[in-house]
Amino acid sequence: MVGTMALLHAFTRASRVRGKTTGAASPDPVGLPADDEVLLDAPDDLLGPALVGAAGGDHTPVAELLAVTRRTGAWEHRDRYVRRLAVFARSRPEWLDTWRARDPCDPGGLLVDAQRAVDRAWDSPARVELLREVSPLITAAARADNHDPVPWRLALDHARGARAGHTYFEELWEAAVRRAPHHHGCHVAALLYLASSWHGSHRECLTFADLAAQDAPENSLTQSLPLRAAFGYLTDRCGPEVPRERLEAAADRAAALSARLPAGRPWPAELRNLLAYVLVRLERRRDALEQLRLTGPYATSFPWDRDADDPLGRFLEVRRSVRAAVASGCPDPGSGSPAPASGRPRSEQGGRFRFGDR
Repeated sequence: MVGTMALLHAFTRASRVRGKTTGAASPDPVGLPADDEVLLDAPDDLLGPALVGAAGGDHTPVAELLAVTRRTGAWEHRDRYVRRLAVFARSRPEWLDTWRARDPCDPGGLLVDAQRAVDRAWDSPARVELLREVSPLITAAARADNHDPVPWRLALDHARGARAGHTYFEELWEAAVRRAPHHHGCHVAALLYLASSWHGSHRECLTFADLAAQDAPENSLTQSLPLRAAFGYLTDRCGPEVPRERLEAAADRAAALSARLPAGRPWPAELRNLLAYVLVRLERRRDALEQLRLTGPYATSFPWDRDADDPLGRFLEVRRSVRAAVASGCPDPGSGSPAPASGRPRSEQGGRFRFGDR
């Protein structure tokens, strides 16, 4: 049986260059967009025209967009585009099917098709069996470009859904980080696998996330990985309590990253929506309002769909509540107060979980 810390070590044993990050205090938030100006999951200026072309049955703009991300090594953008395009292709498949028929070896087409297949299988009650059938598509996408980490992120997601063993997952992880040591999508996939394997062991997940963030470049989205781990803790219902200061530190690191990214743009919106969500859970309303100001008119389904079937409605509801609380002068609690995770049962095990524990 492999111990949790053994696999954690495997995930973090690559050479690390540690650095400090700081974030200046943000100005008081003002001028939030009106409710009817807020958009849900809006594409950026590059993805938007590609989606319009795909809606008209023309795959060429999509192929050109993904080719540019591949040539320039814009892996984070490529990953985000692939996810969005695969969702679109599930309801409007003609453009992708035509693309695959005309150019079956195109790396972009292979990747979007593989993402679509994983998404379809993931939603099925027969997920594990269906995911096993998808493996050849992922393999083909990975072989189409040996430098692209996105197929390996997809392989990591696939392995989690197929309940792959830890040795196999570690092999995938090492292949992924060889291609892009700080790729955010691959790190999120690994974090979700660890959270699933170590169900309730949020401290170990935060440790993995903290180490990854310390290694990542200043403007890398992987700086926000501890925030994702904190979100997992705050929305889970098992495992021992995590000290509030660790959750605060995760939020502070993400806020520092947010301050370095352009305001009012679609691509940092998921980070800021997630950060606002966590800050609200930590009752840091003024800081949450600042993130709502920075995200501008861009709401994202994640994380608001965690609590509601209408993520946009939930975003607007929370935004109104936070703005009203700050306007009324309602004080935020001190950092020493416990994180509000009402209904969270305490684990009586106290110690760390091992792989194989259920």
